[in-house]
Amino acid sequence: MFQNLTIFKSAMAMARHAGVKQAAVAQNIANADTPGYRARRVVDFAELMRGTDGFCTQRATRARHLHGREGPAGVDLRNDRSLSEPNGNSVSLETEMVEAVAAKRQSDRALAIYRSGLTILRASIGRS
Repeated sequence: MFQNLTIFKSAMAMARHAGVKQAAVAQNIANADTPGYRARRVVDFAELMRGTDGFCTQRATRARHLHGREGPAGVDLRNDRSLSEPNGNSVSLETEMVEAVAAKRQSDRALAIYRSGLTILRASIGRS
């Protein structure tokens, strides 16, 4: 009964994804004044979870790994922003602030799911 608790795996994956998203936002903000820098985007968690088995599909972690796509899991290195800031980079601090708040909310949601799952698990075995 308790061998395959996918709710905890999903909550952990969501928390890790939120961490990757926050790291990408921090890197973008740190390079806001770097001429020519292209902001990095993280693939949405829902899109990342749309795999054949319901869990994360494989992502490349280094150059020429998995069809030449590189970067940490979930980080989109295609730099799809076409608008540039005055210094020639694509970092918008307003967008990065919105993304940081979204990452925080995702992290909080993952922790709430994890806590709720623990509460249900404890209630089911008689330890409340």
